[in-house]
Amino acid sequence: MTQPDSWSEVAWVSIAKQSGTDVIFQTLTETVDIDIGDKDFDVIATLAGGRLVKFTPQEPTTITLEAYPTEAGSIGFATAVTGGGFWDLFTTFQTYAAADLISLPTDRNRNKFRIAILWTDATSVTNGAAGQVASPANAALRVAASDGYFTSVKPSFTDGVLKFTVTYKVPPFDKNGTGNVVVQSIDGVSTATLSALTSYTSTVKGW
Repeated sequence: MTQPDSWSEVAWVSIAKQSGTDVIFQTLTETVDIDIGDKDFDVIATLAGGRLVKFTPQEPTTITLEAYPTEAGSIGFATAVTGGGFWDLFTTFQTYAAADLISLPTDRNRNKFRIAILWTDATSVTNGAAGQVASPANAALRVAASDGYFTSVKPSFTDGVLKFTVTYKVPPFDKNGTGNVVVQSIDGVSTATLSALTSYTSTVKGW
């Protein structure tokens, strides 16, 4: 199979809490914007009229989702398969009072998450954006980021429909200098396989 002309209309979105399972969110999500952190530099002018380049550290990557959940969060997020809402990405996971009751007060805790966004011409993918795509049957492009935080969850009802704008932010490297963001693809022609992401833990990013 040849590569598609472009990726359009359909994408997969999976979110995993550290030491948790991947939860699928594309059914709630309308748009995804990925702002990979700039690797910029400053310029120092010398007295001879020359210019010296001074590299600046790479900036954080920001991923923004626009979504339309009808629930505050996902019942039993640690074992959920399909996401129900986003507020439990912003606060601590609670013990729900009943099977269908979600109550999530604000708190001071910060939880680490991995997010994956996948475009593919495969008609189905087990485990969403974190799943495997085999080639030469299918082409795929995936962006994944680990060890980031959901820094903003903003509901809006200004146009007559409840929309949430959700922001995930991740530094380019962890404290050991290991990369937190990966971009992967297979061309649908070679025999390469886009492997499934492995379990995300405090020591394993999963790719």
